[in-house]
Amino acid sequence: MASTVARMGTAGLALAFATSLCWGQPNASSLPDGVIEITVPFAAGGGVDVMGRVTADILTRELDRTFIVVNRPGANSNIGNQYVARAKPDGRTLLVSSVGLAANKALYKNISYDPVSSFSPISLISNAPLGLFVSKSVPANTLAEFIAYLKANPGKLNYASYGIGSSPHLAAELFQHLTKTEMVHVPFNGNGPATMATVQDTTQVIFSSTVSAGPFVQDGSLKGIAYADAKRAPTLPDLPTFAEQGLDFSFGTWFALLGPPDLPQGMIDALNAALRQGINTPERQRIFDTQGAEPIASSPKDFDRFLKTESERMTTMLRDAGIAAQ
Repeated sequence: MASTVARMGTAGLALAFATSLCWGQPNASSLPDGVIEITVPFAAGGGVDVMGRVTADILTRELDRTFIVVNRPGANSNIGNQYVARAKPDGRTLLVSSVGLAANKALYKNISYDPVSSFSPISLISNAPLGLFVSKSVPANTLAEFIAYLKANPGKLNYASYGIGSSPHLAAELFQHLTKTEMVHVPFNGNGPATMATVQDTTQVIFSSTVSAGPFVQDGSLKGIAYADAKRAPTLPDLPTFAEQGLDFSFGTWFALLGPPDLPQGMIDALNAALRQGINTPERQRIFDTQGAEPIASSPKDFDRFLKTESERMTTMLRDAGIAAQ
């Protein structure tokens, strides 16, 4: 069961991409005139913000409308997510959110939206696999050595994240659940501070993108233990995957475009076609590369199925890991 849970996210993304190879031409006539807001439920500068701005640029160019990003951070994306869930379905308010959207229902008791029924799914945008990185003080260089050390020293190591429900937090909790190990969670207010804390040995472990951790691995400030994807990261080709080292574990930060509930199908189709047509240019591929992300363009139906599966996966994972809703 554990290995099945670990695989579901990657399998779902592969399905969304593999079954969505044909689409129509973008048709802007169904969209409103004037400025269209893309809510990003995190502060400027992070990965979700970057993907929001990439999406706004694509849609502006493909649909001859003006799309702008408005950051509405707070409560692990709950503020921004809730804002869009309550918006009118007139096409003027959209959302770019991430993996926390699927986890928040299990993490928070009093959220006023459902990750599936409170939104109109439009498309996945990209997926950024995470790697497991440790400070130089950790006496392990392979996954087997690291797991053995954790089992011999339960609760001794601290792992960093940028908050409850963030992808590093969820990845670390799933890893501990699968390996029956124990670490102490230390949340920070951003990925940069979390990474630097691990470099400086304030914390000893972080699940992070290769973009954030890679430079520190290359200069020897961090050690790479494993990469949570089916294949090795192009930027860190010497970092073996979890599967290569005997653990069936995949985890990444996915990004997606959604609208408020009951968004008209014509708007959904126009936005989906525009995103899928504009996502795979060399210019945008370079932007995805800077985030350690892989572009994914899915149909609304495939994304809807993926989001339902991902929400169930997160609920099961957090329950099994003993993480109670706050």
